[in-house]
Amino acid sequence: MPSLIAQNWAFAIYVIATLAIVFLMLGLSYVLGGRSRGRAKNQPFESGVVSPGSGHLRISAKFYLVAMFFVIFDLEAVFLYAWAVSIREAGWAGFIEVFVFIAVLLIGLVYIWRLGALDWAPLARNQRTRSLPTLYRDPESAPKLKN
Repeated sequence: MPSLIAQNWAFAIYVIATLAIVFLMLGLSYVLGGRSRGRAKNQPFESGVVSPGSGHLRISAKFYLVAMFFVIFDLEAVFLYAWAVSIREAGWAGFIEVFVFIAVLLIGLVYIWRLGALDWAPLARNQRTRSLPTLYRDPESAPKLKN
C-alpha cells in the first residue's frame, strides 16, 4: 500500500487541488453573489439588452443540411484516418473494405446531389421548378375540387 501511494502522489495532489478550486469558486459565488430580487432579474438578456421576441426562430433547412453533411464527412475523415494509421495491419482486406466504404459515401453524395440538396442558389431552383408540369407550377390552372 505505501508503494501505491508513493507512485500516485502527483495524481492525488492534482485531484485535491481540482476539488479545492471547484469548492472555492462555488463558495465565493455563494458568499459574494447578489441576492436581490426584481421583476427583470429572471428575464433573459444578451449583452445587457432585453431581447425582442422569443428565442424560437424558424431556421431554414439548409442549415440542417450543412450540419448533416458536416457530420457525415467528418466521420468519414475519422474512419479514414484510423484506417490510414493501421494500413499495414489491415492488408488487402482493409483496403477493399475502405474502397467499399468510400464507394457507399460517393453513391450517397451523388444521390443527394441529384435530388438537388446541394443546389442553394435560387437560379438553379427556379430552373428546376420551370421544368415541372404546368399543373404543379401554377395552382390557379389546377382543377378545383368539390367539397
